[in-house]
Amino acid sequence: MEKFTVLEGVAAPMKLVNVDTDMIIPKQYLKTIKRTGLGTGLFSEMRYKDDGSENPDFVLNQPAYRKAKILVAGDNFGCGSSREHAPWALLDFGIRCVISTSFADIFYNNCFKNGILPIVVSQGDLDKLFEDAERGANATLTVDLAAQEIRGPDGGTVHFEIDPFRKRCLLEGLDDIGLTLEKAPAIASYETAKATERPWL
Repeated sequence: MEKFTVLEGVAAPMKLVNVDTDMIIPKQYLKTIKRTGLGTGLFSEMRYKDDGSENPDFVLNQPAYRKAKILVAGDNFGCGSSREHAPWALLDFGIRCVISTSFADIFYNNCFKNGILPIVVSQGDLDKLFEDAERGANATLTVDLAAQEIRGPDGGTVHFEIDPFRKRCLLEGLDDIGLTLEKAPAIASYETAKATERPWL
């Protein structure tokens, strides 16, 4: 998993509340177990018209936000079904951080396991970040995980809380497999000892 240390990029505003995982990545994209290629389906029912052409009114189709790395979103982001394809689609598009006042639990956990930082802030701080994000190409935010800070284009700072274990995993790029591999020497030692004690197994 790619490490998350400091992320600087354009923030796209999405003021919708209760954005569920079916809105993030609709069911027709769930046939694959690959983590790549899903970016084209991200928010597809809002991004594209019925004829397949882009909806120019959707935020991620606007020139200033086509390469957004941060999403500033409304309350209860990621609710609905527990599809891991949702964070896969965000990541494949290029979004590595989502900021909201609250997240659905399963989506929140899946983000950390896939290298995305979901940040919970107060409504007041979210309103301020929406104002920053609405500046278009000038809506550059800096997310510093080590310092637990979001720095705005005018120098304003928003502090956020994060579980220390999850913070460490993101900083070091450790998913579940990476965490297991950290224990590889201890596992090998245990297996060797057991093979000596019980050679018939």
